[in-house]
Amino acid sequence: MQAIDLHVHSTFSDGTLTPTQLVDLAIKSNLEAFALTDHDTTEGIEEALTTSKGKDIEVVPGIEFSTEYYGKDIHILGYYINPYNEKFSSKVVEFRNSRDLRNKKMCEKLHDLGIEIDYDSFVAAFPDSVITRAHYAKYLINKGYIKNLEEAFEKYIGDDCPGFVPREKITPSQAVTLILKCGGIPVLAHPILYKYSDSRLETLVAELQRAGLKGIETIYSTYSNTDEKLIRKLASKYKLLITGGSDFHGSNKPNLSLGCGRGDLYIPAKLLVTLKNAYLKGFVANRAIRCALFFDLDGTLLNDKKIITPITKALLFKACENGHKFIINTGRPLASTLKIVDKLALNEVCDYIAAFNGGMVYDCKNKKILERVTLKKEICNTVKRIAVETGCHFHTYSDYEVLSEKDTEELKYYTKYVSLPGRVVDDVFAEEPSPYKILLMNFKEPEKLAKARELIENELKDKVQCIYSSDMFLEVITRESGKGNALKYIMKVSGIKEKNSYAFADEENDITLLKAASKSVCMINGNPKLKAVSDYITFRDNNNDGLADFLELFS
Repeated sequence: MQAIDLHVHSTFSDGTLTPTQLVDLAIKSNLEAFALTDHDTTEGIEEALTTSKGKDIEVVPGIEFSTEYYGKDIHILGYYINPYNEKFSSKVVEFRNSRDLRNKKMCEKLHDLGIEIDYDSFVAAFPDSVITRAHYAKYLINKGYIKNLEEAFEKYIGDDCPGFVPREKITPSQAVTLILKCGGIPVLAHPILYKYSDSRLETLVAELQRAGLKGIETIYSTYSNTDEKLIRKLASKYKLLITGGSDFHGSNKPNLSLGCGRGDLYIPAKLLVTLKNAYLKGFVANRAIRCALFFDLDGTLLNDKKIITPITKALLFKACENGHKFIINTGRPLASTLKIVDKLALNEVCDYIAAFNGGMVYDCKNKKILERVTLKKEICNTVKRIAVETGCHFHTYSDYEVLSEKDTEELKYYTKYVSLPGRVVDDVFAEEPSPYKILLMNFKEPEKLAKARELIENELKDKVQCIYSSDMFLEVITRESGKGNALKYIMKVSGIKEKNSYAFADEENDITLLKAASKSVCMINGNPKLKAVSDYITFRDNNNDGLADFLELFS
C-alpha cells in the first residue's frame, strides 16, 4: 500500500530542501502524496504544485501556524489552504510582520552578547525563507560560535536564554478560525510534544474542537505505541480526523526521513481520502435542494482537446437527472457554444448559455435569446481607435461569423479556435445588432495588449470592462455585461435562489462569475487572480477530471 506524508517543510521556512526537491524526493520515496506545511507561509506551494504537474505525486497545499496557549508554543496545521486567497494572505503577512519584528530584536540581543550579526545581512543569508530559530542556530554554527543545534538552543536561543525574544502570537483557536474561513481543514499538530498531562491535553483538544478543529495528528515520527493510542482515543471521543506526518525538515532534522520518519512510520493513503471529503463537506449544504451549476468551457469543463472526459460527463448528466440546472457561462460566441453543445451531445441537459462573457443569455430548452447587452457606438469607435494606435488586431461578431476589417494571422487562429467562419468587412460596427464584445489580439507583440487595455480603461473609465479570457485574448465588454451579471439574470429567470448558485471556472474573465456565485471553484490550472477570489480549488486540472470531485456532490 502506498503511503503519504502530511507534515513536510521546505526552504520557504526551516527545511533544507526546496519544494521542487521535495516533489522529486516524494516520488523517489514512492509516496502517493505529501502536504507542504511550512511555518506561517504558503509561498512554496505554487512551486510544489507546478513541479508536480503531470507527475505521479499529489501535493496537498498546507501551512503550520505557530500559536501560543498559556505560554506554550502550540502548532496548528491547515490543509487544503488556498495560497492565493486575498484575505488569508493578508493575515499571514500580518502574522509574518510580527515575526520580522521579533527577529530584529533577537539580532540586537545576540549582537549585545558579542556575536557579529545584524538583521539585514542575517536575513540575506537565508533568502526566500520564513526565519525561525533554526536559522539562527545555523548562522551561529556557520560563524563558529557553536558546534551544533543543541548548543545553540541551550546557550543562546532557547526559551530561557539571553538571545531569545518571544513574539506576539495568535492563539490556537484564532488559527483554527482563520483556516476555516478560507475553506481549509485545521488540525492540531504533534500534541504529544507539548508534554501536557492527559487531562491538560484533553482540555486543549476540547477547547479547539469547540472552535472548529477538524483533526489531530495521530501518527507522528516520535510517537510510541502508547502515545498513538492516547491520541486515537482523543480523536474518537471528539470526532476528529486522524492525520499523520514525519515533520520532515531535511538536514535540519537529519534523523527524520520523508514519509517514514525514523524508519518505522507509515501513514496510509486512505487518510487523504478522508481529509478530502472533509474539505468538500461544506461545499453542498443539502443535496436535495435544486441548484444552478455554472461552468466556463475552455480550461474548465473542456479539457485541452476541447472535449468533456467520460467521467466528468457522466457525473454532469447524473447531476442534471437529480434536478440541478446546467448552465454554460463562456466568453465564446453563442454559435460556437452551440456547436460544442451539439458535438458533445449536451443538448438534453444544457438549460442556459451565457455567451460573449455575459453579453447574451440564451434559453436552450426554448431555443430563445432572453437578453442582449451590447456596446454603444461611441465606445466601439474609441476601442477601434486605440486598437489601431497600438497595432492590435480587433474583431467582433455577427450571429454566425467573426467579423474583422483585416485578414490577419490572429483572425485565422481565432476562427479555427471557435470553429466559426471569418468575414472581412469595411466596418465591423456597421452590422446589427451592435457588438456584444470586442476582442483584441497581437501575436507578434503581445505586450501591446496591456498597453491597449491601459488606454481603453483610462479613456472609458467605468463604461467598460477590459478582461483577459486567456493570455492571447483581451476582451472589451460594457460595464453592464459580464459573467456575474449573467449569473444573476439567469438565477431570476430559473426560479432558483441565488444562495444555491455554484460556479466553476479558470480565467480572469471569470472573476465576476465566481464573485456572484454563492459557492465558487477555481480549477487548479486556473489564473492566480481567479484563485484569489475563489472558495475552493480543484485537486486536479481540467485534463484530469478536476471537476469530478465536486460534481459527485450533486449526483
